Amino acid sequence: MLVTVLAGGVGAARFLTGLFPLVRPEDLTVVVNTGDDVNLFGLHISPDIDIVTYTLAGVVDDVKGWGIKGDTFCCLEMLKLFGEVGWFNLGDKDFATSVLRTSMLRAGASLSQVSAKVGCDLGLKLKILPMTDDPFTTYVRIPDGLVHFEEYLVKREAKDTVLGVEFVGVESAKPAAGVIDAIMRSDLVIICPSNPVVSIGTILSIQGVRDALRKTFAKKIAVSPIIAGAPIKGPADKLLHSLGVEVSAFGVAKLYADFLDVFVIDFLDATEQGRIEALGVKVVVGNTLMTDLASKTALAKLVLDSLA
Repeated sequence: MLVTVLAGGVGAARFLTGLFPLVRPEDLTVVVNTGDDVNLFGLHISPDIDIVTYTLAGVVDDVKGWGIKGDTFCCLEMLKLFGEVGWFNLGDKDFATSVLRTSMLRAGASLSQVSAKVGCDLGLKLKILPMTDDPFTTYVRIPDGLVHFEEYLVKREAKDTVLGVEFVGVESAKPAAGVIDAIMRSDLVIICPSNPVVSIGTILSIQGVRDALRKTFAKKIAVSPIIAGAPIKGPADKLLHSLGVEVSAFGVAKLYADFLDVFVIDFLDATEQGRIEALGVKVVVGNTLMTDLASKTALAKLVLDSLA
């Protein structure tokens, strides 16, 4: 069974931890958000691609949910001493990944080629594809103006009022090679419980992706990132509210309803089932809170079982 997964960062990585042992790596493609990509320290950093790659390679820092376990921060500390921007926490081993990425990009490689090399060198056999190889940046509009999403999330700790979200480059960005083909050839497409605006919404905004999801014969299943009217992690509630979208499982389902077959919601949102199914989307109710490996695996099995 060929499976394609649309993924953001931490939430997607948690889900993929449970899914990974249940699907042959050769049959799995993960399409990852690159709207968070940022240039700092003279380097091209791809936070979501790195989180997914490190997680599936078994080297992620499980406590933080990002970065590499056991990493040190000597390089960052020295850069801070020199007066460089220090709000983005990049470990020494993480620096190495970004140095390689930047070097390869400057030599003419695509982001897809870089991601494939990093995954392969870390022992992975699945395909990890950036949503696009073209420039694409997510900005958040706050009362002070327009800021990069990573600055809003990390430096400003997502405390600002959100007035809107802008995707710079969306008009010209094309799907990375293999993205549309993966969606069209798959038996199952899974939309991870990632931020529906700046993780999944970015992928869906790329030319041809949403249309491919409507046309593919694959079954499309999404897991709600909202439980009882709130996100488990991150500012999805603020971002949804800024777009006039109801902060609920129903609100997210409505964003995906034009292509979705099945929506998995938490037991705490069981009362939403009728409203969501009125959109033409089948609902599966279960435990979607991923607190340990057992719950991650159980959720992945629930998604796969919903094929029936």
